[in-house]
Amino acid sequence: MTDKNTQSLVEAAIKGLQDMKAVDIVSIDLSNIDNTFCKHFIICNGTSNTHVDSLAESVMESIREECDDRPIHVEGRQVAQWVLVDYADVIVHIFQKEYRDLYQLEDLWADAIIKRIED
Repeated sequence: MTDKNTQSLVEAAIKGLQDMKAVDIVSIDLSNIDNTFCKHFIICNGTSNTHVDSLAESVMESIREECDDRPIHVEGRQVAQWVLVDYADVIVHIFQKEYRDLYQLEDLWADAIIKRIED
């Protein structure tokens, strides 16, 4: 089960995504799987490059406000087809739909606890 800090990060990230109308948000709890590099993935998609970048900014702002934390790494914002926001235990993947469909990250973690977040 995820610890309180990880859960706070997850909740703040989801709030940031929902605030900016992310599409098809999925929360993947990896905490019960051996040899994973993080405890939680959050995956969603945006509708354009601008939307994907705005979603990443909203996640970072929400986590900064709610948890007083900053990402250790952010990748992909310049092109904004797939942006990764890394908080060590929680990694947020924000895709444009065609890239999400191509990489199918949810399918790689089929043995994890996967939860679809309602709009």
